[in-house]
This record gives sequence, structure tokens and C-alpha cells, in this order.
Amino acid sequence: MENTHTVSSYLIQKLHDYGIKHIFGVPGDYILGFYDELIRSNMLKVVNTCDEQGAAFAADAYARVKGFGAVCITYCVGGLKVVNATAQAYAEKSPVAVISGAPGAKERTKNPLLHHVVREYDTQHKIFEHITVASTVLNDPSTARAEIDRVLSMAFRYKRPVYIELPRDMVSIPIANVSNYRKDEYEERSDPMTMAEAVEEATAMINASRNPVIVAGVEIQRFGLRDEVLRLIEKTGIPVVATILSKSVISENYPYYLGLYEGAMGDDRVREVVESSDCLILLGALMTDIDFGIAVTPIDQSHIIYVTSEKLSIRHHNFENVGLQSFIRSLRSANITRREPLHYNYSDGSASTSFLAKIGKKITVQRLFLRLASFITADTIVIADVGDSLFGALDLVIQRDTEFLAPAFYTSMGFAVPAAIGAQLANPKLRPLVIVGDGAFQMTGMEISTAVRYQLNPIVIVLNNDGYGTERRLLDGPFNDLQHWEYRSIPGIVGGGRGFVINTEDEFDMALEAANQYSDGFCILDVRLDPNDGSAALKRLTDVLGKKVR
Repeated sequence: MENTHTVSSYLIQKLHDYGIKHIFGVPGDYILGFYDELIRSNMLKVVNTCDEQGAAFAADAYARVKGFGAVCITYCVGGLKVVNATAQAYAEKSPVAVISGAPGAKERTKNPLLHHVVREYDTQHKIFEHITVASTVLNDPSTARAEIDRVLSMAFRYKRPVYIELPRDMVSIPIANVSNYRKDEYEERSDPMTMAEAVEEATAMINASRNPVIVAGVEIQRFGLRDEVLRLIEKTGIPVVATILSKSVISENYPYYLGLYEGAMGDDRVREVVESSDCLILLGALMTDIDFGIAVTPIDQSHIIYVTSEKLSIRHHNFENVGLQSFIRSLRSANITRREPLHYNYSDGSASTSFLAKIGKKITVQRLFLRLASFITADTIVIADVGDSLFGALDLVIQRDTEFLAPAFYTSMGFAVPAAIGAQLANPKLRPLVIVGDGAFQMTGMEISTAVRYQLNPIVIVLNNDGYGTERRLLDGPFNDLQHWEYRSIPGIVGGGRGFVINTEDEFDMALEAANQYSDGFCILDVRLDPNDGSAALKRLTDVLGKKVR
């Protein structure tokens, strides 16, 4: 690159080089100069949201669909509002660049009383150090280029968020055309001898097994390894399942796909296949309590090959310096005995049953999701919030890979509506179907105004049971109740979209069809549910978790 870059122009160029075309945020005085540079650059479209947390959720979803996301906010009052969303991106491996304005480097020398300061000038930076894979303060033009390179490379390598603090007096400062950054320094590397030993041991274990099963985890999507895994499956005939967090990493119509493993919550046929396997090959999966913690039969370590971007273990043997991508490729080249695949496809389950609306019949959670099963197409991306929005949606059959998003490990409420903005901007060919509870909607749902501003058209289904349905099943009390909102009136408030109230099956059926036909803006469907209603999966989960609460 030429040596005419300023700190901000180089940062913008690098974000663009990583494929980022939109940056989400809320401006403030410490970051206004950088916002001005963003507009001048014409490289990144600025998407102003209603609130900083909404911006960060949108950037997270953008990253999950497109590969990298960015959020830009002001110091502390903005930065500290994105801490929760950044923590979720870290926990669920979503590469988001958090760019925060800050007091100028020269302003800090005499310790004046500047607004937004909490304790010390580096307080915000210290907080983000704990929830990002790398962080930096761009206070030295001689090292700014190298620091930007280093931090963004770490995000891309580890698929986790990073933090970049930009003092406001550094925005337009020219930077040196020198960097000690080496691109290969942060790329995946594997030790050849260790790799050979690991592949040999894994191959022997697989060949000696009777019923091996591959678990395709969320890192398969994050690192773009789906095709590598499919080739491994097709060569070996070993069937594959996904976890809740990795739902849709493999197309759910794929012949070798058995279904979603959900522990005690899920389909007994899938659960029995996974929990009885004598060789469980976990590829890029996170061992979370939601995915594995409530298994009826706990997973036996002696039956596991477990590889992620950060570790590899085979039974009780740990291997260092073996990368996820290179291990999958090496395993595909190994002499693994091919076996006849199981002929059982998840899409044959109850979710595919046809739906015939019963006129005047009160809508239930089960019937709602049964209708949605026939509504979604290959052009739909399903975005589920926490609670029954997620658990009920797990039975929906997703047509293509990476067309289901949910915070299924960190489980932060309020993700889905702002995530729809990021997801649709990342891939305008997909129309978001947002499934969100009334509790989560009341946290971040007014980001629907942002959808109107940027001419997006999600279909938002509010599961309205007047409160926190999951908590009700764990421990009920008045603390789980919410103020009633007239969700159908929101289009009039934000100046766009259409609203519907649904009490019965036929009303839901007609509203869905109307929403499908209306593509000029968003639709919000206020589905009035019995407060005690819930999906079968939610009931199974809360039966287990409730024992820990009481």
C-alpha cells in the first residue's frame, strides 16, 4: 500500500479488504471524526442503529453470515453498552471488530476531567481485554499500521472479536509505511510429526469402531470448512449430526445428515445414535451445557475424537500444534474404511407434517412451528431469539447451510431483531424470518426502525405470552410478567411495515401469506399465546434445569 495513509484511512481499507461492506454503530463526539472519514471513504456503508447493543448484535450476525463484522461506537457510554454483545461474539466465535472512539492522546496527559471517563482512561480497554482475542490503542502513528494488521488478523484467525481504541486526535494522523507484521504469523500451523501421529491414532480408532458418528460443530461454518467435511463424510460413509449452536452448518436435506443432537431435549432416534456411538468425531464443536450437558447418557471421553481450532484430543490423549482445517484434510486423505451409511434423515420427522389451519382454533406453540415448517424456503434465513423462539425452531428443516442463526450458547436475549438487520445486509438474497419472544422484543425490538430506514423487510413473529415463558417454567412469580404492548401498532410508530394480531390458527395462516406477499417492508405478527404454553423441547429442558433452581 502507498504511504499516504492516515490511521483512519488504513483501518477503513483493511476492514474493506476483509470483505466488510457495512459498519454498524451509534456516533458520539469521541468518534465523530472517524465517522466523517467513513462517509468520505465510500468503502463502508454506515448503518446507524437505535442503540449500541443493537449495533453490536447486528455486526455479530453480519459476521456469522459474511465472515467478518464491525461495530463503531463512542467512548464508554457507547463502548460499555456493547460489552454484552461482544462477550457473546467471543463465546460463540464470531469475528467482530469493535472500534471505539476515545479521548485524544494529548488530552490524557494532564488528567483533565473529561466526560464519559469511568475511572481511568484505560478502564474500557481493560474490560475489553477480557472478552476479545486481541486489543490495541492506536496512540502511536509509528506502530498503528502493524497494530491494525495484528489485531484484525487475530480476529480472522481465531474467529473471535477484537477491540480497537481510536483516540480522536489520531484519526487524521499520517502513519508510517513500515510494519513488522507477518501475515503467516497468525495463520493456522500444524506440526507435521504430531499431525501424522494424531491422524494415525484417529484412523485406527475409526476403523475399529462399529458405529462412528461425526458431530459438525459451529467452527465448521466459522472457518468455511463445510465442503471439507462433506468430502470426508462422502468418502467414509460416516453419518453426521449438528448441535444446537451449529444448526444448518450442514444442509438438513443432506442424505448423510441424521439430525440435530440436543441431548435430552431432542429426537430420541438422534440422541440414541450419538450417545451409543463408540467413536464420536467432534469437528469444531463447543462442549456446552446446552448442546451436551443434559445428555441422558453422558458422552464417554474414551469414545471421542475432539478437534477444534484450539485443541485436539483423542480419547485421553492430547495433541499440541494440530490445526482444525489441516486435521480434517489429513483425515480425509487417510485410509479410513468406508461403511454403508445409515438411511435415516432428520427431515422425515414431525416438522415436515402438513399443516391445515383449524378455523377459530386457538393457536399453540406446537401448531405455530408446524405451520412455519412449510413456510420457510431456501431464500429464508431463520433468526431465533432465546427461549421457546429457539427451542421450538430447532425442529424446522433449514434448506441450505448457514441459514439459521441463534445465540444458542451464550443465550443473550434481544439478539434476533437487530441480527436480522446484519444478516440481510450481509446477504440481501435472504429474507429474515425472526422468531422472538415478547420479553426479548421489548429489549431490542425497536431496532425494527433501523430496518425501515435501510429498506429491509424481515418478517418478525412475536411469541406473545405476556412475560418470560422459560423462567415461568423454572420458577414462577410476578417477576416474570411484562407490560402488554400493542405490537401491531409499531409500523405506525416507525413509519413503515405492516402489523397483525393473531389469536387463532387461521389468522396465523392468513397473516403469514400476507407477509409473504408484502416485500416492501417488515411485517410484525403479534401471536397471542397461552402464558403456560410451550414447546416439547422447552418442557424437557426446564424439567431438568428447574431442579437446579429450586
